[in-house]
Amino acid sequence: MLQIAVCDDHFDELADIVRLIDQYKTSKDFDCGSEYFYSGIELIDVLQKGKRFDIYCLDIIMPEVSGIDTALEIRKYDKTAPILFFTSSPEYAVDSYSVDAVNYVLKPITEEKLFAAFDKMRERMQAEKNEDTLIVKSKDGIEKIFISHLVYAEASKHKVRYHLHNGRVIECTETFTAACDNLLKYRCLTRPHHSYLVNMQYIKTIEKTKITLQALSTVPVAQGKAREIKDQYLAYQREGE
Repeated sequence: MLQIAVCDDHFDELADIVRLIDQYKTSKDFDCGSEYFYSGIELIDVLQKGKRFDIYCLDIIMPEVSGIDTALEIRKYDKTAPILFFTSSPEYAVDSYSVDAVNYVLKPITEEKLFAAFDKMRERMQAEKNEDTLIVKSKDGIEKIFISHLVYAEASKHKVRYHLHNGRVIECTETFTAACDNLLKYRCLTRPHHSYLVNMQYIKTIEKTKITLQALSTVPVAQGKAREIKDQYLAYQREGE
């Protein structure tokens, strides 16, 4: 059963959201339980005590601690749980992307709006559930890396740095050999250099001494290995046809 945290400082609006989630649960046969909070401070307090939720529904405009600030705290504990915002103004939509929110719903919240948002959120969750992932331990805790989001990985002394498509870098204390053992089972990954792994879906060009990625960053190619990497890349491209 999935657990949902709902946070809104207006009692009447919170009650409406509770009612609509219960309706969604019944009509869509959605197995979930819910807990409700009247402030971001209340929700953050239970997170600090170790409680976790599978989905977070947050009002953006709240006193003391806003929904955005609450989401930033959530992301300290959970990098991937879906966050759905409720807001009375679309001007906050841009802010919602800073915490990787799945959607935002304009108030007043109606059955049509909430049901559509929950349908979209569940579709994303199902897609991510079926996607290849790597579980790593960083200084921020246990994190899930989607293989399709990984651009390249590099050895850095006694650590491994995972570079993601959104520019984020996750640094982990592990051997690069262990990282290669975990990653090279995926057909999209190749090892052009003893200290680098590259996701071929992000390759722009392959030259004798370097690979240029779509974000224009480059990784080195070991001496004499360019032909092998080009052959792997062509085979990978043919698989996708």
